[in-house]
Amino acid sequence: MLSTRTDGPFDYASLAHVAHRPWPKPSRPWVMTQTWTDLLFAHWPTSPDQVAPHIPDGLDLDLFAGTAWVGVVPFRMSNVSARGVPNLPGLSAFPELNVRTYVTRAGKPGVFFFSLDAYNRAAVHTARMLFNLPYHFARMDVARRRRMIHYSSTRDNGEAEFEAVYWPVGDTFTAAPGSLDAFLTERYCLYTPSRSGQIRRLDIHHRPWALQSASARILKNSMTQHLFADMPPLVLHFSERQDVVAWLPERT
Repeated sequence: MLSTRTDGPFDYASLAHVAHRPWPKPSRPWVMTQTWTDLLFAHWPTSPDQVAPHIPDGLDLDLFAGTAWVGVVPFRMSNVSARGVPNLPGLSAFPELNVRTYVTRAGKPGVFFFSLDAYNRAAVHTARMLFNLPYHFARMDVARRRRMIHYSSTRDNGEAEFEAVYWPVGDTFTAAPGSLDAFLTERYCLYTPSRSGQIRRLDIHHRPWALQSASARILKNSMTQHLFADMPPLVLHFSERQDVVAWLPERT
């Protein structure tokens, strides 16, 4: 069940905000819009030796003060559409949940996804087929009650579950350059291997994250069991909305 909260149309004005980027936007046309809402960044510090075996050859772990970080990120998607194509009922809005760490290649830090779960079979199939991303279909229930987000996800094969209640705390802020907050959130590409093992980079663009601290009750989490034992996350951030454009992947 999706929240009844209206997310509104895509904010194309975000395309003009570029001063914060670590490298220029790609010169070729972007191909897709997405709006991310009611998003939680839940992060755990962990040993690089624990994470490194799960990273493909050609990528280096990106560390903060010698520590690797693993994130679980639940949110809702809307305005998911190819450039020039209107939103389509049943296809352009759905919940998503990803498990990630941080990597770098050729001086460009980015995200590496261990898994992505979505409540949209067409999106799962398309992302697997076109981008070789590790998407899975999951049955999800998301609702906003006052300021609290109630989020649950169960992968269709029953292998992975996540259930949490989370909410923002305090004022909105932008992460300071060089801070842990920025390291965990300000990422402008993802990396994924092709079926032949060639590393590809998929660039994205958005405004700087409007963050708040967050609190959460994580009731179930088997998303990260292959990476470390179950424990509370150390760092939590909330963001109400982010408008994103994405480019097709390119070889690096």
